[in-house]
Amino acid sequence: MLTNTWKWHFRETIFLAIPVCMSNVGHQLVDVADSYFVGQIGTVPQAAIMLSGTFYILALVFAIGMSYGITPLVAEANVKNDKARISQLLKNAFLANFVVCTAMFLLLFFMTPLMRHLDQPPAVVEIAVPFLNVIMFSMIPLSLFFTLKQFAEGLSDTKAAMLISISANIVNILLNYVLVFGRWGFPEMGVMGSCWATFISRFGMAVGMYAYIYFKPRYRDYRPGFQIGSYSKKLLGQLFKMGIPAGLQFAFEVGAFSAAAVFVGWLGERAMAAHRIAMSMAAITYLISSGVGAAAAVRVGNAFGQQNQPEMRRAGFSALLLSLGFMTFAALLFIIFRYKLAFLFNHDTVVTSLAAQLMLVGALFQLSDGAQVVTLGMLRGMQDTIAPTWITLVAYWVVTLPACYIFGYVFNLGAQGIWFGFVIGLSLAAFGLLWRFNRLSKRMVFV
Repeated sequence: MLTNTWKWHFRETIFLAIPVCMSNVGHQLVDVADSYFVGQIGTVPQAAIMLSGTFYILALVFAIGMSYGITPLVAEANVKNDKARISQLLKNAFLANFVVCTAMFLLLFFMTPLMRHLDQPPAVVEIAVPFLNVIMFSMIPLSLFFTLKQFAEGLSDTKAAMLISISANIVNILLNYVLVFGRWGFPEMGVMGSCWATFISRFGMAVGMYAYIYFKPRYRDYRPGFQIGSYSKKLLGQLFKMGIPAGLQFAFEVGAFSAAAVFVGWLGERAMAAHRIAMSMAAITYLISSGVGAAAAVRVGNAFGQQNQPEMRRAGFSALLLSLGFMTFAALLFIIFRYKLAFLFNHDTVVTSLAAQLMLVGALFQLSDGAQVVTLGMLRGMQDTIAPTWITLVAYWVVTLPACYIFGYVFNLGAQGIWFGFVIGLSLAAFGLLWRFNRLSKRMVFV
């Protein structure tokens, strides 16, 4: 069986990944913009949105992870030119993702009062609770956006989501400026202004992506996917089988980071603000590698559908090498510019000094973080979900969280110690997932 060159694989992966990376970064820049504008108000408000994000992000990433289940299934059907199946996948994905999103919304709604019982600074909690009560509603339109985004990515269409994300980010920045500080005749809303800016921009993303998929001539054959009714138990089962493990994988990782943020909260407002700044930077590099992982899922999924084992392995490992190259570059940027990056978001010298120290630790786990998220995409492309879920559970909840607590409080290393726990957990996850892909792809026998 003929295989393409490594150069060809690198080019195809880059072509597919760049729009996804830019789209992902656009989502994170919404968060970065919130951090920047709220940081101009003070350290306590900045710590408050970090605390609310600790709750909100866990439910959100599970709902988003659920939408990832449609991508490899659509990619496999696409190489077979099975448009009827693709339409049915879209229709059933709408229902499956709506059910999961509603469940996550209700869970978040009832968990909000727990924020007052985590021994966090009272001033921070008083701001975080109303912020969370509003921002949780943005999970619904964002879930719709990701359902359509992952559907389009399964068809190798990644540019629309990128453009919509960039546009939404511009809207968010403008609304933050207007609503946080009360410009152009609008009332000064402070932290809640940033909250509403995020909600409005995310609602616009959902509307934009829906309109694009529905009205674009390229997708006319998939209009039946927008009809209500005649759902398939079999397809719903496949989507839940693919999506729930993907959601759990994201939730296990993000959940461990969120729980670690609670550990940081015990150290006070300044530690919380520094943690949020450094985590915002690390999240940008993670999301770029996540975009490469999304491209890997599509390309590995295409080769999997064609039963082409050599191409499947080359598609996966070329994506992995691209991610490792970028994360090496990112680690160098963290080391060299850590103080300047921290100063952009807060002018408190104690906060910026600690944030710079955390970014130095963050540089240590860049390669592991990039490797684990791309390898997850490679395994998703092979429709392997159960084993990776167990690997992430052990790496992040059995290893990372205890390590964060031990380094942070037993060894008295504070916030830096908590971040050392991330280095250990991410390295373990990367090793386990890479071992799984290498072993499974070598032993894959198509019949």
